Amino acid sequence: MSGVEVFRTLHRRRLPGDPLVLPGPWDAASARVFVEAGFAALATPSAGVAASLGYEDGAVPADEMFAAVARIVRAVDVPVSADVEGGYGLAPKELVERLLEAGAVGCNLEDSEGGVLKDPRRHADWLAEVRAVAAAERLFVNARVDTFLHGDGNPERAIERAALYVAAGADCVYPIMAPADVLPLLRSGIQGPVNALARLDGEGPSPTALGELGATRITFGPGLQRWAARALQGRAAELKP
Repeated sequence: MSGVEVFRTLHRRRLPGDPLVLPGPWDAASARVFVEAGFAALATPSAGVAASLGYEDGAVPADEMFAAVARIVRAVDVPVSADVEGGYGLAPKELVERLLEAGAVGCNLEDSEGGVLKDPRRHADWLAEVRAVAAAERLFVNARVDTFLHGDGNPERAIERAALYVAAGADCVYPIMAPADVLPLLRSGIQGPVNALARLDGEGPSPTALGELGATRITFGPGLQRWAARALQGRAAELKP
């Protein structure tokens, strides 16, 4: 099977409590660590990659982001999905071509810009163009729903947006920052895989628990990169004369 076929298969028939866990590498070295630990696929976090390149989240030039994704892909032999934020203003054809050139099997695409939610129908039309260019099977599209991040947090509005994106061809829906107790409602109202964000500070449910609540797959945003940076800060302090 091709990389995208493997990636798509990993999302199918997940049992409750057994979600697909996708660590987020920020460079080639971290990607190799995750693969050596036994993870079957990876999903880059835009904020984590931005930090590794010396940028604030959302400020990485498109060329540098695609180059970083390509380095991660080259370093491992498992499928890699890429968080490419809102698509950097690229036309669907160029966006898909650049993702495929970098070797990514999938992508995250946000439905907000500058902290403001996009019109869901226009965004769905744009996602449909991305899907058409990708010829359905070449790229796994994870459509982020930012209702809980930049909207009013109404689960029904999140479900409405998700329905539009799934109809447009999205393979998975990502209601980022959705409270854990809302996941069962989202799961019942959303067709297809649902991505949930896991926290690493011990304040939220574990990946297994999120799976039991309805998540098909788990990502960590920039959490792993930030955890590594804090660990390095502690060691650096110990080394200081």
